[in-house]
Amino acid sequence: MENEQKEKKVRGEHCLNIFVSYELKKQLKDLAEKYDRTTSDIVRAVLRIGIPMMEGLSQAEEVMVKEYIQLFRKLRQVKSLKEV
Repeated sequence: MENEQKEKKVRGEHCLNIFVSYELKKQLKDLAEKYDRTTSDIVRAVLRIGIPMMEGLSQAEEVMVKEYIQLFRKLRQVKSLKEV
């Protein structure tokens, strides 16, 4: 009984409302029509595919920034050593 109460989901809690451009909405609707799906199905699929891609891009960006900072520090050290 206690588990049932913990796992009980709040109605509407999983709902997400977002504003998109008219162009993006048209693209989503066109895709849905082309492949005989609902717009919601297309949006869900795009999110499922896009989230891992976004995570990968963000991680790569983090690594690049860290490496750039390290390189910049090394170059600064080399430059200061040359001046001495």
